[in-house]
Amino acid sequence: MTYFAELASPQVDALRTGDRVPVLLLPIGAVEPHGPHAPLGTDGLISSAMCERAVAHFSGDEHVRLLILPALPYGVTRYGASFAGAVHISEDTLHSLVVEVCTALVEQGLHRVLLVNNHFEPEHVETLRRAVRTMEVRHGVHIGHLDLVRRRHAAQLTPEFRAGECHAGRYETSLLLAERPELVDATSMRTLPRVRVNIPAAVANGKSTFEAMGMGQAYCGAPAEASGAEGSTTYDTLVAMLADAVRELAKEV
Repeated sequence: MTYFAELASPQVDALRTGDRVPVLLLPIGAVEPHGPHAPLGTDGLISSAMCERAVAHFSGDEHVRLLILPALPYGVTRYGASFAGAVHISEDTLHSLVVEVCTALVEQGLHRVLLVNNHFEPEHVETLRRAVRTMEVRHGVHIGHLDLVRRRHAAQLTPEFRAGECHAGRYETSLLLAERPELVDATSMRTLPRVRVNIPAAVANGKSTFEAMGMGQAYCGAPAEASGAEGSTTYDTLVAMLADAVRELAKEV
């Protein structure tokens, strides 16, 4: 089985004494506008796709048993608040959700949990980092976090991602085309001009809304250049990074 919530209770009990080390992936995203062409749940869809591909990657592994927890679809997302469909939760709410879910698992002896996030609003990312620190302080447990905006990870991703133009642009749209092409309005996508906005730089300059950043249609980058082929290649890179994080977590006592 792939999904933790599809197991029966005795099967979860057996995870704790089985020959394979259980590692639980927690996909995290947000519900927010992604241009006129991509779905609100883009970030969570990408996180879930990464997890599913990682499970397939480890399917024959004799040491690790990988399972996907029910996703956390909501995140800290203020920048697109003026666009229809944005659903924001506070930093404290997200922190509590992550910490309490992880605590419930840790208390059952399932302490290898790995956060898989693809929503990069700075306050959201920092909240996840804080949740990892909280688990260490409260329980002495290291929760994994594939933090894609860390330099060592970002350097392996596409030029658009590294340029900070990665909201509903070529990078994210390609990932959607590789996994859920039916959710992309391809006709609209092909008409969209490139929007050159470096989101981290804009945030550093005090911009706190998509409009203030110059993202009048809630996207930046070049979605018209997206392709499923690029998305598949990017997924290979993402899953390789995720696999490394899984193996590192599985080694921990």
